[in-house]
Amino acid sequence: MSDIIQLLPDHVANQIAAGEVVQRPASIVKELLENAIDAGATKIELIVRDAGKNLIQVVDDGKGMSETDARMAFERHATSKIRGTEDIFKISTKGFRGEALASIAAVAQVELKTKLHDAHLGTNIYIEGGTFHFQEPVQTSEGSSFSVKNLFYNVPARRKFLKNNNVEFRHVIDEFQRVALAHENTEFTMFHDDEPIFRLRKGTQMQRIVDIFGRKLQPLLIPIREDILWCQLHGFVAKPEGAKKTRGEQFIFVNGRFFKSNYFNKAVQDAFEGLLLPGYTPSFFLFLELDPEKIDVNIHPQKTEVKFEDEHLIFALIRSTIKRSLGIYNVAPSLDFERDPQLDEMMQKSFPSRSNGEQSFKMPEVSVDRDYNPFLEEKSPGKAEIQNLAEMYHQNISAAPSKINLFEDEDFDEDLMRLPNGYWLFNKGDRTLMLDLGRMHRLLVSEKDKSAQKQNLSHALLFSLEYHMNEIERNKYRSIKKFLPELGFDMKIAHGNVLRIDAVPEGLKETQVMNFLENLFDILEYKTEDDFMHFYQNQWNKLQSKSRFDFIYKNDAEQLIKEFTALGFPEYLPNGKRCFYEVPFNDFKNKF
Repeated sequence: MSDIIQLLPDHVANQIAAGEVVQRPASIVKELLENAIDAGATKIELIVRDAGKNLIQVVDDGKGMSETDARMAFERHATSKIRGTEDIFKISTKGFRGEALASIAAVAQVELKTKLHDAHLGTNIYIEGGTFHFQEPVQTSEGSSFSVKNLFYNVPARRKFLKNNNVEFRHVIDEFQRVALAHENTEFTMFHDDEPIFRLRKGTQMQRIVDIFGRKLQPLLIPIREDILWCQLHGFVAKPEGAKKTRGEQFIFVNGRFFKSNYFNKAVQDAFEGLLLPGYTPSFFLFLELDPEKIDVNIHPQKTEVKFEDEHLIFALIRSTIKRSLGIYNVAPSLDFERDPQLDEMMQKSFPSRSNGEQSFKMPEVSVDRDYNPFLEEKSPGKAEIQNLAEMYHQNISAAPSKINLFEDEDFDEDLMRLPNGYWLFNKGDRTLMLDLGRMHRLLVSEKDKSAQKQNLSHALLFSLEYHMNEIERNKYRSIKKFLPELGFDMKIAHGNVLRIDAVPEGLKETQVMNFLENLFDILEYKTEDDFMHFYQNQWNKLQSKSRFDFIYKNDAEQLIKEFTALGFPEYLPNGKRCFYEVPFNDFKNKF
């Protein structure tokens, strides 16, 4: 039998290895931006075409590379960041494995121009599909310019699995924001298909957040800060009114590196306990600083996961610090603003020597009056109190389900009763129906909207509203503004990125305008007018519609049923979902 095991050719091995590092255009954006940060850049420019599929270029003013280093940078496992295994656990830079550039060059056409600050000439290198083509001297600016073209041109099976430009560009934006948020002292600019997307100045963390996400977020941000010797936490959380049902703005960094952690996200969610509606998540921008030896960033190829030596302590730190800040800024009631006792207790268990040395931790004291007897102070209720109790009892009885007549012109009685799960039971003639009033209301809203839109109804605002757009929203407004007048909007850019709104469609409340526009701007690209109108209608219906849990009073349910009856009492929504279901009470006879 002949031997069957053989070494893979280098170009095949590199393409396979690239799969761990280069999953989509956003992966390259992340690696090149982080390389620029590690090079000490103060200005970084990102240029993207076709959502990064055809071009990703990163230009920086960092320290640049020598002729030899420029060539070595494209070799696998070539790195300036570590010298031995022990260095992996003391990482203070972004990239360190020496795989990124080799992986990128294996699946794209890459050109590098770079020059040291004290050099007369720079170096120009061109690599295509992992094959080195040339290296030559060149006149170029100080720093580096990486151009990555035609991603996966030589691996068509991989290119086929890329998503549409809207999705891929969203990932590019995500990576850009993550790097830019963590480095507010670096100037960033970004262009997509020659359109400016971001121009981020140097400034404070607050300024960087506002420059990226818009001025509307600024009044919602609450600063947080805590220092527990070996770990510092700072950043911002948004007030409960800034919470969203979608992912929203949720960022957490350690030593300037973005990472994902459902565990720490839960710490934030716990801090907002009792302040958010079900299904909503808070927005936050958290920055952790601690000794690199206490974390391991080498557990994920994209370095988006981090292992912590003391994650339970950090969980308690995040939760208690946010809760305290919410109390200080009068967002949540608080008896005192001292640190969470659980955090101090955990600190004592983990670092007992420090509690006796550098810093002392005072355990909370609880005093109890063991002679207190509540029954000795109990008073007999007076006549007025008895009368109040009686009135409350009768009010509760009257609120219980009862037989009501909805339609005086009908010759049959109808019962209506609300169930704990939000559905209503309704006797209509000799049939008993279980109603989803939320879906019934949605259908009514849809029918009313069709009539209103045909008449192009709108109402002028007494005072104009101003919507402060970020660069992404400004570009989106340009793409959809031609559709807005026929929908009932009267708006235009007043100055800078400020959108002035003078009139809105009939049925859109002034208090709803900002959130409604924010939802419209959330989609990065509408391919056709039909695409936009479909999304617009869905958002409008969501805004106008109520859920079945919103109907808690009988008079509201009665009015809705009357309107729904006038509509013909249709059983299904256009998407095929039921508005009501007939309860088969005859089937219950066999149960007794």
